[in-house]
Amino acid sequence: MARIIDAPLTHGESGGCDPRAVHGSWGALNAAAQRGLAYTPAARTKTDALYERVKHVVPAIEWPAYAPLIAAINEMKHEKNAVILAHNYMTSEIFHCVGDFRGDSLQLAREAAATDASIIVQAGVHFMAETSKCLAPEKTVLIPDLRAGCSLAASITGADVRLIKARYPGVPVVTYVNTSAEVKAESDVCCTSSNAAAVVEWAARAWNSERVILLPDEFLAKNVAAQTGIKIIAWHGRCEVHERFSVEDIAEMRAAHPGLVVLAHPECPPDVMAAADFAGSTAALQDYVVEKRPAKVVLLTECSMSDNVAAAAPDVDFIRPCNLCPHMKHITLEGIYDALKYMQHEVTIPEDIRVRAKHAIDAMLALPKERPRAFATGRPEAAVELV
Repeated sequence: MARIIDAPLTHGESGGCDPRAVHGSWGALNAAAQRGLAYTPAARTKTDALYERVKHVVPAIEWPAYAPLIAAINEMKHEKNAVILAHNYMTSEIFHCVGDFRGDSLQLAREAAATDASIIVQAGVHFMAETSKCLAPEKTVLIPDLRAGCSLAASITGADVRLIKARYPGVPVVTYVNTSAEVKAESDVCCTSSNAAAVVEWAARAWNSERVILLPDEFLAKNVAAQTGIKIIAWHGRCEVHERFSVEDIAEMRAAHPGLVVLAHPECPPDVMAAADFAGSTAALQDYVVEKRPAKVVLLTECSMSDNVAAAAPDVDFIRPCNLCPHMKHITLEGIYDALKYMQHEVTIPEDIRVRAKHAIDAMLALPKERPRAFATGRPEAAVELV
């Protein structure tokens, strides 16, 4: 069950779900001072325009605590030829103020492969940093906090995939990008929520197979099966954020907010997808809000997504679900600053694993680029074979 709040609450109000409060930044508002950084006139000049992007979620009284770190990070990026890849689930002061490339896993993978920077700082979780390293082995890839893992990625290992392949010889293996490099290395092709249905359809054609192995997210597999009609062999992995949403949540929100438009991520349970008005990847959800401009909307995904989309759609009223990813929230401004300053937490991958994982990622990136595909809602749950 998700906790729901109607708007961001200011610090000190009870019942809110401000990600900065949860991951500890309220206690670290002096992080800039601890690093010898101050809100000088120069720092203010460098960051005033950036504040306009986040003033809907960062109170003006707090901005002087963030601005020195933001100014210093942006300066170091220039000095060190570094870029920051910021996932949609980053808090707004990271996403809008220091991120050079912003988006979902697929977009960030493409940017990692294309960037000319010599240093990549992954403002996301560890599997994303590994993906960047797979695609850009000559670059230094840093992750600001080693605790930024992923419950879904941790649900399966390379050894698990080898056993599955032995049980189903000749069946193509499609692996969600939310996995470790060793799991990708055992795969034929990767996918993201943006292109999962398209990749599964391609794999079935390319291998002339009636079945496709789609790992590790059970709900994504069921939702892809409902979209494609392809027989899916799946793993019992789940995202700890999305699995908590329920149809009861949706019913309560619709009752409290007549006319509410419900948008769901395909890692949500199938019954939640069926009850939603629209479903798709984080990129698809953002596109929907920006283009359709619903009067009132809820995004059934990680907390920070609503804050970040709100910057591009200030006229939309967001009902904010309080399901946050504790792993994503380990990434902070001070962590990014320290990673760049001290060049710490470098991500490395054994070369034999990296090469094989890159093959699976490249197979995905080589497919025709298409607009993030929406998932049709209202469909009955599709049966999959769980291993």
